[in-house]
Amino acid sequence: MTADSRTLPRSLVVRLDSAGDVLLAGPAVRAVAAGSSYTALLCGPQGASAGRLLPDVDEVLVHDAPWMGLEPAPVSRQATRQLLDALTARRFDRALVLVSYHQSPLPAALLLKLAGVGWTAADSEDYPGALLDLRHHRQAHRHEVLAALDLARDAGFALPPGDDGTLRVRTPPDMTHLTGSEPYVVLHPGAAVPARAWSPERAVRASAALSAAGYRVVVTGGPAERELTARVAGAHALDLGGVTHLEQLAGVLAGARVAVVGNTGPAHLAAAVGTPVVSLFSPVVPAERWRPYGVPHVLLGDQEAACAGTRARNCPTPGHPCLDGVGDAEVLAAVTALCANRSVGMNDFKQTRKSKRTGPVVDQGPSPRPAAPYGPGGRAETERGASK
Repeated sequence: MTADSRTLPRSLVVRLDSAGDVLLAGPAVRAVAAGSSYTALLCGPQGASAGRLLPDVDEVLVHDAPWMGLEPAPVSRQATRQLLDALTARRFDRALVLVSYHQSPLPAALLLKLAGVGWTAADSEDYPGALLDLRHHRQAHRHEVLAALDLARDAGFALPPGDDGTLRVRTPPDMTHLTGSEPYVVLHPGAAVPARAWSPERAVRASAALSAAGYRVVVTGGPAERELTARVAGAHALDLGGVTHLEQLAGVLAGARVAVVGNTGPAHLAAAVGTPVVSLFSPVVPAERWRPYGVPHVLLGDQEAACAGTRARNCPTPGHPCLDGVGDAEVLAAVTALCANRSVGMNDFKQTRKSKRTGPVVDQGPSPRPAAPYGPGGRAETERGASK
């Protein structure tokens, strides 16, 4: 869009789930902001702090949606009315509802229509009736970042010139007063979903192995993870569990040589500040959609384990073999390769830790490939309007 700002729309981007999901929405949010006079982001409580870190966002609105989250809020007429009043007052012209491949945008789309939003677009496999003005069809196996950019582009919003489409946050603070000035590796042992992280015992062994190999280890975690981080840090690592809020954690990650972390928000925060990631990726969700984006990373974990694709919150297999079976040698090799910035090819998701490869495969991150901007309905997988 090239018209002056008085003719550009007031736009809303909706992403109602976790901090990691909001960070992955960042490139699409920037595309919307480049073509809008005002851009707001509607988040859930778990994603609001991440939303405030995104560049080009004029306002973050928060709603605890009863159809989202690990512990959904109860349906509340009062909370719904408050949201409708807030949206109506802001007179949005356009909205994009961003959801993961297994989620529905339609509850949010209904509320946007009731709030008088003039035009709404979303990926939807379900028939949307009159709720969507642009029903978009997500490409199969698409990474979350690229799927959101596809939707934004087909809604008429292109990334601005010079924007490479990688994850970004506002400049994080310098955290050397906490981390010290010597080089370090971050180990983030926790995750909101236990199946997506090492067991505490396995994390303890990995921390000790990294320290024994000569790496200075900084252990991070949220306020509820203090006991875990203290145990993992032991006497050989620096424990920052519960010490940092999300913006400060971004600063800690920005100063790290490498981050060792499961499939959880801090992995995407590390990517957003440009830090390579050793990704402990449980296959309960597909790596092709959720792996670290746009930075060098090594994917560890058996991607063909029995739990693959189950979206399980707790590992259904005794011993958590998909992640706890990853050996110290593999972790150390991955950290060493990333610290050396050694590019040895692209990661193959069909390979697992059971394969016969002799060294880590460093993925430099998918190259964002935003196509030329299209107007609404400009691609084969897009439908204008709501009809089938």
